[in-house]
Amino acid sequence: MVEVGVAQLRRELKDWLDRAGSGDEVVITERGRPIARLTGIDIAPLLDRLTQDGQISPAPDQPRPSARGIQRVATSGDVSALVTAERDAKR
Repeated sequence: MVEVGVAQLRRELKDWLDRAGSGDEVVITERGRPIARLTGIDIAPLLDRLTQDGQISPAPDQPRPSARGIQRVATSGDVSALVTAERDAKR
């Protein structure tokens, strides 16, 4: 556990975030009194839990498809107007 004052934390925020992310527990003090604790988050268990709950699915092992070689659609005019018109047509 490491302690840091608020003023020093503000000056060196990136360094303290890196320390917390690497596993250090940082206690933030104000006038020598502890007011907060900064710890890193282990994201792996969160992703495992979300996958298990069916809220997310793992990425496929295959590479993402490429758009190369696909012919572009010829348009004229404002693209946002075309999108709006297409949305209105579907309603």
